[in-house]
Amino acid sequence: MSKTIRNPKQERSIDKKNRIITAGYELFSENGYYNTNTAQIAKRAGVSTGIVYGYFRNKKDILLDVTALYMDKVTKPILNLFDDLDAPVETRGFVSKIVDLVIDAHKENAAIHEALHSLTHTDPEISRQFIILEDELTLKIADILTRINVLKKDAKEKVHFAMDILQSFAHEYIYDHHEYIDYFRLKTLVTDSVIALIDEK
Repeated sequence: MSKTIRNPKQERSIDKKNRIITAGYELFSENGYYNTNTAQIAKRAGVSTGIVYGYFRNKKDILLDVTALYMDKVTKPILNLFDDLDAPVETRGFVSKIVDLVIDAHKENAAIHEALHSLTHTDPEISRQFIILEDELTLKIADILTRINVLKKDAKEKVHFAMDILQSFAHEYIYDHHEYIDYFRLKTLVTDSVIALIDEK
């Protein structure tokens, strides 16, 4: 029989659970998932190990909530930009903002990004969370751009491809940094490519 996991409703309990998730986020970033244990998470969160197991069945449950927190951190600024979008759209300025937001999101969350993405090759649940996120982002952004008449055809395909371009550029810009690449020029090329993809005029 599986034990009952508490679903916190009081502010104090919610705060404890959030501290545990934040501690997991920090420690997975610093040490990786496999080099972190629940005792370390409890200590960082300022709670007992028993409290941790009151809210989570195991370390994997903490990882799933850490992944959700990471996804919220990296997608919220971009989605906020789209939520405020209305026609007419000044395409170059808007795409430039998106490129900057994607770079900033990867830069600010670089360590946890590496830790989580390394798990997508071995952990089906984590991999599935990223696929679901990608699907949700593609459909939501495609719907917004279609609604305000920025895209009239192949909206989902264009958005999905644009996301791949931006993701690849962010990885190159933050993690790889080849000496022979002029990153200012590459950023301009990426911006131009996304504009060409979505500009149907």
